[in-house]
Amino acid sequence: MAVATQSLEELCINSIRFLAIDAVEKAKSGHPGLPMGAAPMAYVLWDKFMRFNPKNPYWFNRDRFVLSAGHGCMLQYALLYLTGYDSVTLDDLKQFRQWGARTPGHPENFETPGVEVTTGPLGQGIANAVGLAMAEAHLAAKFNKPDTTLVDHYTYVILGDGCNMEGVSGEACSLAGHLGLGKLIALYDDNHISIDGSTDISFTEDVAKRFEAYGWHVQHVENGNTDLDAIAKAIEAAKSFTDRPSMIKVTTTIGYGSPNKQNTAGVHGAALGGDEIKLTRENLGWSHGDFETPEDALNHMRKAVERGASLEAEWEETLATYRSKYAAEAAEFERMLAGKLPEGWADALPTYTPEDKALATRKNSEVTLNALAPAIPELIGGSADLTHSNLTELKISGSFQKGAYENRNLRFGVREHGMGAICNGIALHNSGLIPYCATFLVFADYMRAAIRLSALSQAGVIYVMTHDSIGLGEDGPTHQPVETIASLRAIPNLIVIRPADGTETSGAYKIAVEHRKTPTLMAFSRQNLPNLPGSSIEGVAKGAYIVDDCDGTPDLILIGTGSEVSLCVDAAKELRSAGTKVRVVSMPSWELFDAQDAAYQESVLPKAVTKRLAVEAGITMGWCRYVGAEGDVIGVDRFGASAPGGLVMEKFGFTVENVVSKAKALLG
Repeated sequence: MAVATQSLEELCINSIRFLAIDAVEKAKSGHPGLPMGAAPMAYVLWDKFMRFNPKNPYWFNRDRFVLSAGHGCMLQYALLYLTGYDSVTLDDLKQFRQWGARTPGHPENFETPGVEVTTGPLGQGIANAVGLAMAEAHLAAKFNKPDTTLVDHYTYVILGDGCNMEGVSGEACSLAGHLGLGKLIALYDDNHISIDGSTDISFTEDVAKRFEAYGWHVQHVENGNTDLDAIAKAIEAAKSFTDRPSMIKVTTTIGYGSPNKQNTAGVHGAALGGDEIKLTRENLGWSHGDFETPEDALNHMRKAVERGASLEAEWEETLATYRSKYAAEAAEFERMLAGKLPEGWADALPTYTPEDKALATRKNSEVTLNALAPAIPELIGGSADLTHSNLTELKISGSFQKGAYENRNLRFGVREHGMGAICNGIALHNSGLIPYCATFLVFADYMRAAIRLSALSQAGVIYVMTHDSIGLGEDGPTHQPVETIASLRAIPNLIVIRPADGTETSGAYKIAVEHRKTPTLMAFSRQNLPNLPGSSIEGVAKGAYIVDDCDGTPDLILIGTGSEVSLCVDAAKELRSAGTKVRVVSMPSWELFDAQDAAYQESVLPKAVTKRLAVEAGITMGWCRYVGAEGDVIGVDRFGASAPGGLVMEKFGFTVENVVSKAKALLG
């Protein structure tokens, strides 16, 4: 039935709907159903509750909004346009999903100011939101004073059935409930439709009971299509439960207003089509043209600009008061927000000599983390229930727990995927926090989606991975990551570093801390490694460098990473005793070496020296680019074996004798 007159709220909600409908139709691509169904809850949230400043998307104390159901991104783009963000204009809406537009097919934080995190892979957004809420809780506990509240904002999420089906959401939400993150509020768009049709075919669990079991406060708005008052009351109630996160199940109709397509899978991921849009306009009483917003609706939504400026100005006054009362804390707070590292932090990095005790690089990592912890107070992180194997505990601090959010040791439990996604949220909180997370290298496969999104989102998460090769021994091939390093090197904008000793470990951390828009993954050994005479922090930054050289032009170049560099050094000594001129190159990071200029690369790996042998306890794939057609690789192109680590390395040919033999074969 056509609607004769519409209230201002209905005008605003239908403005959101039809901007989404029109953009998807023009692009002939996209997901109109979710924006049409979720528009009422989104309007209530943005108009009545969220604190933000459209003219300064990066104002620190803004509430964070995450559209975890990122396929419905036109909902967010419409909201950004209607509330006055400069990042999304009407022209941007008309260029939805087109080359160079600030309205890509799923929300991207690096493309569109106002978008906090990159979502689309379902479940990631709600997990990111847990990280955002953890960051707020930590900073509030660290900086707020009894008489001055400097950090005080909420994290709001809209998620869908797909997000709740994905396991990563369960990992993260379980932890959020344990931690009692009271400023995390999720609105679950309960529309019962996924791409394959009704969720009844695969998803019939009671989501509300599951979240109650996680320790969340749960409510149900039965009519999310028109009962705006119920939505508002639910959000208000959620805000009153400060001791736990809240989930509001909002039952909606996907594609609301479309006579023939609402409540069907057909409106989930395809444009409505001209005929159906006409019927939808008639059904919702929408007489306006394509991309046309009624003046009353736009004027009302744009009140967010004045409101946001006032909110930020009030907060700036609070900051000024805080600065006058707590000068030292304010200075640290503002330094972090500016993304500036503390003066002289790198002086804390340990260095080693060959006389120092040989340690596993995972132990060197522990030493480095604890040397950096006092120097970099924004460093925060933990392990996936492997703290005493990964050696990642900051001894300067206790555990981040409910009621102790000021602490810096995060206890993720056995939740690798959730851990990575949570750390992305912490990194993208844009408050200067530097998150790290840890597990065995082989379990990077459990968190690959989160690592990939770190790289895509320009989130400078530090991944601490231990037990990096067949050298871990007895746990066997299930835990021996023969192919993992190579597969991680395939991810763009991810720096992978495999240090050879203590000094290179310090060099790896220096890179990881400095790169705030690029994640770094460091792979550390379980077995002890000697400290090499020629290793250096500066060399790591170059990706590859000469760690042990001969006089004049070498006959042969040995290239090693991690635990195999010392093996190359020992093999070089034997080869030199037989008259061969050998250069040993440590190559901890392909990515960093590839970023150097041609002159430096030539100085390390001269084109004239074609006899090259790479040695790495992993698959040989990719090494051809460095050893060339006349080179060779000693690697592991099969799964490992269960036995003591030293014996496994020997059986797979990681011995001085085998390196020498292969080198002699190369030289003819």
